[in-house]
Amino acid sequence: MSTQVAKKSEIKKSWYVVDLDGKVLGRAASEIARVLRGKHKAIYSPSVDTGDFVVVINADKVKLTGNKLAAKMYYRHSGYPGGLRETTAAEMLEKHPEDLIKKAVKGMLPKNKLGGNMLSKLKVYTGSEHPHAAQQPLELNI
Repeated sequence: MSTQVAKKSEIKKSWYVVDLDGKVLGRAASEIARVLRGKHKAIYSPSVDTGDFVVVINADKVKLTGNKLAAKMYYRHSGYPGGLRETTAAEMLEKHPEDLIKKAVKGMLPKNKLGGNMLSKLKVYTGSEHPHAAQQPLELNI
């Protein structure tokens, strides 16, 4: 018996919507990454993108446990000497909650081209409205 590798013609992409109102960031991000990667399907193959699309709403209402709002830091560098910039999780949640969710999910996906393709299937919105109603997304409970 040989191992089956998923073919592009066999993969059916679904859409899911996730409401993060009052949910913990890390637990929600791991579940979102699992769906984006396709591990919830029987046809899962590590080298093929078998995952589904995920629409995240109410990203601004996500919670962080413990002292993470003040202590967790996000770093970026401009490329120039002395160009290191740091931002706390509280500032990220206030100014760019979409980026907070995307960074958490990105860290749980593969670090290659396949992971980048998986991340492009993640759509994050701060309010409870999203423009993907035509895709008839199913609700994903986390």
